[in-house]
Amino acid sequence: MFESTKIVKGVDTEKLFEIIKKYSKENIECTSHTFFRLSEKQRKIFTCEELRKILLGNQAFLAGIQHNGNYALFYKYKEKNLKIIVHINNRKIKIVTFYFIEGWQIPEI
Repeated sequence: MFESTKIVKGVDTEKLFEIIKKYSKENIECTSHTFFRLSEKQRKIFTCEELRKILLGNQAFLAGIQHNGNYALFYKYKEKNLKIIVHINNRKIKIVTFYFIEGWQIPEI
């Protein structure tokens, strides 16, 4: 299982941000899996709209492609490290999941 989520290749964050910005808010979707790690209280704070704002308004400081083809994006968000996993195709970006991580969990790509 973990092999499929392993980052196999780094991605230029500037180029990836330019690609993401080409998508409209309506074409960035959350899935049923997006919020599964969160409590009900956290789900009221971290909405799909907030995640869209992060993706469209901020360039990740690190990004990579996972073995399963999804992108792992790393952001600084309110002085924390936020990891967002997305699947990008030619029509939509699907936010697979997200979670906060500690500094030691940021991979070297």
